[in-house]
Amino acid sequence: MLKRQLKITVFWILFWSGSSLFAQNAIVQQKNASLKLESIKGQQPNNIVFILTDDHRFDALGFLKAQTFIKTPNLDFLAKNGAYLPNAFVTTSLCSPSRASILTGLYAHKHKVVDNQNPVSKDLVFYPQYLQAKGYQTALIGKWHMGGDFDDPQRGFDYWVSFKGQGSYLPDAHGLNVNGKHVKQKGYITDELANYAIDFIQSRKKDKPFMLYLSHKGVHADFIPADRDKGMSANHQFIAPKTMLNGTHQGAPMWLQNQRNSWHGVEFPYHSNLDIGEYYKRYAETLYSVDASVGKVIETLKQQGLLESTLIVYMGDNGFQFGEHGIIDKRTAYEASMRVPLLAYHPALIKPGTIVKEVVANIDIAPTFLELAGLKAPSYMDGQSFLPLLQGKQLNWRSGLMYEYYWERNYPQTPTIHALRGDRYKYIHYHGIWDTDELYDLQEDPEEAVNLIRSPKHQEIAKQMNQELFSKLMQSSGMYIPLYPDSGGQSILRYEYGSPAAEFPSNLKRKETVNNAEHK
Repeated sequence: MLKRQLKITVFWILFWSGSSLFAQNAIVQQKNASLKLESIKGQQPNNIVFILTDDHRFDALGFLKAQTFIKTPNLDFLAKNGAYLPNAFVTTSLCSPSRASILTGLYAHKHKVVDNQNPVSKDLVFYPQYLQAKGYQTALIGKWHMGGDFDDPQRGFDYWVSFKGQGSYLPDAHGLNVNGKHVKQKGYITDELANYAIDFIQSRKKDKPFMLYLSHKGVHADFIPADRDKGMSANHQFIAPKTMLNGTHQGAPMWLQNQRNSWHGVEFPYHSNLDIGEYYKRYAETLYSVDASVGKVIETLKQQGLLESTLIVYMGDNGFQFGEHGIIDKRTAYEASMRVPLLAYHPALIKPGTIVKEVVANIDIAPTFLELAGLKAPSYMDGQSFLPLLQGKQLNWRSGLMYEYYWERNYPQTPTIHALRGDRYKYIHYHGIWDTDELYDLQEDPEEAVNLIRSPKHQEIAKQMNQELFSKLMQSSGMYIPLYPDSGGQSILRYEYGSPAAEFPSNLKRKETVNNAEHK
């Protein structure tokens, strides 16, 4: 018996050592790799315009009519005349991790940018570096916000316009960093970034393909619309989500119920008496200028004769909850948090009205852009190019997408989360808390209002998804929890007159006691 226990112990020591070593090698492999990738025969380099917005939730698009005050005519144009990807997600719903996944094609546990506080490894390779090696002219205009409060030009970009941290909607003392020189911010940030983008397109080197990464501050909180857009949603009514009402989420975990009365809860949002409906309308008004900027970029490409040879991709870096499950903001594995808008437009490659139903993600952006540039994505990337899907081709695609979020001391209300999002079901697994996991039938229950984790009919599905989730974690060296030193303040207060702490789940309560000896 002792020998058997020793064998098991040695196995797990070796397993965890190997898993940890492999996790470290995920970055080392990139550091030692050449930036010269294998070319795809017959694939000519195309121009790329990637527009990323902050906290743009999946249904905040005018043509979806989720709220009457959402108006996005230019984004609607991209969807109607290009491709709409309704099942687009991020693998971590938080700014810095999501942006790092976009740039690297890696899960957060590999690139290790697991929060908004800690620095980005110098060993990480960003996809623009591969494009530069291919001869592309590259530009980053807007929000970087990865690894700290700085705005210095980063590797992979020939042209650089950015700002520190979250930036400011209105001009402030920090201003902008333009190719290493600090200049004043002249006006409303969305308009200013659009103007820089237009200038880059017009003044680019005509003999080179280009990749423009336009990264808007909008629509990050605190939402400040342009003066011209203020009040546009005043006469509209906010349609509250079903689960915003306390008690409507059946089988909700304790941590979620308790979060209602917290920094990210509808009862004490940002430790204030904020009206969620009015907050959403202000968000929509802030989004108007982002949509207008898309129209300006489209018009500039048209004037330059580039519209037929340029792929325009529009995406959100994560979603945003406006009352779903009694909470706001992001971080969770619920649809309104991890699901994002994704649109693609390229008249020469994509048929108008194309709808891609497969589950795609931020980790797929880098491989897709590399293929469009005529390059085979490096094997270490976790994502896969969805360019064939945009072209209407059949492709062997993923059966489920893995999601991860790591507990932050700054916002301890939300636990460490791993989830598997399939075409129909979603399984959510929590780490480090005494609570319940979750399972949802997204076909029958798109609002995720009924937790099926204890449903007798769904036990086999939960078991299979649990196994698949951990299989994916093992295969991608994700069997560890990143730990970093404390940084930043904490938002941990509760409202004295808000909801009390949630009751312990009744299914875990027992009236009878048993003899402990029977369970040793």
